[in-house]
Amino acid sequence: MPEITYREALKRALREEMQRDPRVVVWGEDIVHYNNGGAYGVTQGLSKEFPERIRDTPIAEEAIVGIGIGAAMGGMRPVCEIMTVNFTLVAWDQIVNHAAKQSHMFNGQIKVPIVIRTPNGFGRTASTHSQNFDSWFASIPGLKVVAPATPYDAKGLLKSAIRDDDPVIFLEHLALYGTRGEVPEQEYVVPIGVSERKRAGSTLTVVTWGRMTVETLKAATTLAAEGIELDVIDLRTLRPLDLSLALESIRRTNRAIVVEEGWRAGGLGAEIAASITEKAFNDLDAPVARVAGLEVPMPYAKNLERATLPFAEDVVAACRAMVQKQY
Repeated sequence: MPEITYREALKRALREEMQRDPRVVVWGEDIVHYNNGGAYGVTQGLSKEFPERIRDTPIAEEAIVGIGIGAAMGGMRPVCEIMTVNFTLVAWDQIVNHAAKQSHMFNGQIKVPIVIRTPNGFGRTASTHSQNFDSWFASIPGLKVVAPATPYDAKGLLKSAIRDDDPVIFLEHLALYGTRGEVPEQEYVVPIGVSERKRAGSTLTVVTWGRMTVETLKAATTLAAEGIELDVIDLRTLRPLDLSLALESIRRTNRAIVVEEGWRAGGLGAEIAASITEKAFNDLDAPVARVAGLEVPMPYAKNLERATLPFAEDVVAACRAMVQKQY
């Protein structure tokens, strides 16, 4: 299989779905003219192929999402790009009180097949532009939330999201756009709500998603040289949450660590740790450990930004501590 970037995988998914289904439309801020294809290059060149179906919008996230919801209810399949996850706050009412609830309030007679794509996480853009809202979105009934870690999953999950009849929050990561991975040229989809084992191991179970899957795999390579083999479970979807592989793994390893980029307090890692404890208490030989970001607004300075975030070395340290029973 050819290797392509995460960015290119997303673009191919959009192109293929627009070719397949004329109801698919894409709009967002600067996705046509800025750098000829958006701030992150995902839509580069697509407006020439689909000039009537890819449109730049005003800087008005509430309108972008609100119009998308209306279009979805009317039979279209809009993909709304929000330039960063931080700007979804402006459209929070539309997402939480409208997109997520319409089907429920109308007893399933109305569907809202909208996809909201947005880059999540840090990227040298300071406190109000470098946040991670995984846990916020994952706590909202009525939404589906995905966070792919690899180009393969990015393409396959975006195609599934566009075809889904429910609203999907599609969390990309600023640090992943340039990463590369194998992506088949033939048609495929990755199902929403299904986790995947990214590396098999028998010492510790590590449950993670998004950028932290990449960092955990780096940690696994380091630890393997010490005889510590990580069983790396990538959730891929944050709502609905599939813990079946993680629970099966814990029955073998008897120890678990949850790794997330976001803040520890009230984070999705806490929900996962609690669920593991409820469902696999008798299989655990140690409390579930967590690796997460520091409880501070994101600094702008590069060295300070890095100091607030978890990376492979933090996963290595947590795994060593658990193996040595320093918890």
